[in-house]
Amino acid sequence: MPALNVCLLGGTGFVGRAIAARLAQGGHRQRVPTRRHANHRDLLVHPGLVLVEGDVHEPSFLRRQFEGMDVVINLVGILNSRDRAGRQFERVHVELPGKVAQACEQAGVKRLLHMSALHATRDAPSRYLRTKAAGEEAAHAASPELRVTSFRPSVIFGSRDGFTNRFAGLLRLAPGVFPLACPDSRFQPVYVEDVAQAFVAAIPEHRTFGRRYDLCGPRIYTLREIVAYVAELQGKRVRILGLGDRLSRLQAAVLELAPGKPFSRDNYRSLTVDSVCAEGANALRGVFGVMPTPLERVAPGWLTRGRTAPR
Repeated sequence: MPALNVCLLGGTGFVGRAIAARLAQGGHRQRVPTRRHANHRDLLVHPGLVLVEGDVHEPSFLRRQFEGMDVVINLVGILNSRDRAGRQFERVHVELPGKVAQACEQAGVKRLLHMSALHATRDAPSRYLRTKAAGEEAAHAASPELRVTSFRPSVIFGSRDGFTNRFAGLLRLAPGVFPLACPDSRFQPVYVEDVAQAFVAAIPEHRTFGRRYDLCGPRIYTLREIVAYVAELQGKRVRILGLGDRLSRLQAAVLELAPGKPFSRDNYRSLTVDSVCAEGANALRGVFGVMPTPLERVAPGWLTRGRTAPR
């Protein structure tokens, strides 16, 4: 693949950093918008990467950043909305993808990769999943000249993730008993490097134009199994107390009022949908030739007792 100009929205985040590293290895030039240039100067170690300070929700700013770009990648997303009405979900997951697609058309960009979520549908129980579905549709509603590919991963793990590391932090504070909402919810977690590899591999592939791909890891776990594994790696002896539906909803209602909103009622509703690929639907190996990485192969590197995740 020849060197390309890529604008990476969400490039300062967990998945974005993995994609930025792969793009740099391939010799591609990158433009990464950020609200605060000073906070992400470590990304400048990648040759050809430029940080641009600005607001990605401003259409004129998007158009300027997309000028001269061969590819735009949109990874921007949130797990919770700061307002109770969920307006932030609409702004980030629905309105922004529409603005991105429009700005691509205006700037003459021909390739757009979009991050969605596994089982994002219009009738999903959570606002997170419903707005992810609407944003995916907004991206694909662009003119045929804009070749769009969407990715729908299960929960993504890696040394900087907000999933295994959050449970590791909570477990360290647990006084011997760990109350866990929705313990039987099922996940097929996928490694961040595998996701990044799929994104980069899709850029030149004509067969991926207009397609939407589910991305999952090699194994299905219940939430209880994942938390127990994290506790084992931490050397933490704790009893995991699985909560029933009523107590799970109550925990969500209480914790969404806590600083940082570690768990919310919308998160609870998302957990009622198993984050698992349908049989034969995992595109990692079949489409992109990526052998999915097991959680057990890499998680000890950042979760083993005495280690801390990089900041």
